[in-house]
Amino acid sequence: MRRQVLSLLVENTAGVTSHISGLFSRRGYNIDSFSSGVTADPNYTRITIVASGDEQILEQIEKQLSKLEDVLDIKKLEHGKSVTRELVLIKIRAKDTDRQAILNVTEIFHGKVVDVTHDSMVIELTGQQEKLEAFMDLLSGYEILELARTGLTGLTRGSADVKYLD
Repeated sequence: MRRQVLSLLVENTAGVTSHISGLFSRRGYNIDSFSSGVTADPNYTRITIVASGDEQILEQIEKQLSKLEDVLDIKKLEHGKSVTRELVLIKIRAKDTDRQAILNVTEIFHGKVVDVTHDSMVIELTGQQEKLEAFMDLLSGYEILELARTGLTGLTRGSADVKYLD
């Protein structure tokens, strides 16, 4: 099994994410991560999909996506040739005696405390998935109350493969 990250440029139309996720469910493909957002041009949306499978399945996913009418461009985001990031919000039970230790780990990972109450902290951390996993591993001694992840998003490096649309 191999993991592949695809960056799709699609028309920003009603139901476009439903069409794409429907393609995966109809064919029994698994989506490891799915994130989307409007681009600088509100007519287009960038969707980042992480999927796993053997070479044949991953090739089939790309072929099927390219057949969809709303899909204008597909790029493979390969390690070293792209920049990928994910955002995680973690709510941790934090007593007064635990806060400094949690803050120290958070600072090492360049995270940010975005909320504090008398019994919990919410930490925001952005980075590559390996960094997020390492951070959460260091927090394993604390009770994680809630966790939210955005899913991977990314772009290729440089301007050589930028798709210009009219």
